[in-house]
Amino acid sequence: MSLSDLSPTWRKWLRRAIELLVIIIVIMGVRAWQQRDIASGPAPALQGVLLDKRTFVLPAKPEQPVLVHFWATWCPICRTEQGSLEALSNDHYKVMTVAMQSGERASVQGFMAEQKLSFPVINDPEGMLSAEWGVHAVPASFIIDTDGKIRFVEIGYTTGMGLRLRLWLAQF
Repeated sequence: MSLSDLSPTWRKWLRRAIELLVIIIVIMGVRAWQQRDIASGPAPALQGVLLDKRTFVLPAKPEQPVLVHFWATWCPICRTEQGSLEALSNDHYKVMTVAMQSGERASVQGFMAEQKLSFPVINDPEGMLSAEWGVHAVPASFIIDTDGKIRFVEIGYTTGMGLRLRLWLAQF
């Protein structure tokens, strides 16, 4: 049996299945490339001065799961997640964000004020913290469990519900 023996309907479905397979392979390839150096296992050190001048140090064994979120002011996808991060932070989840290559402190502060955001931010103007975590693309979300290990990593858009579920699962 050859392709020419198939009915037009079957040929159309076969073509769609092949197109879908190609799309899935491309998406998986892009994700693999984005995550090529991403941190795994024990969370790398994370410490810095927040925009409000407080010092932050990620504990080796946090009391509750922590969301470490890398983003940038110039990233349109990051902007779509801002509301979810703000809600998580306001709902007493442990959230720490890193503004990657977004300019000097005053520039990031201005962005936060303009967007009416208050979640904690460490500015990473040169991308040094991002490099330590292996972040090449933003947004990038890491869920750190109470043993200090990275339990979940997501590159790209993530829903607020998805983040809440991962934070909840990281407790167990």
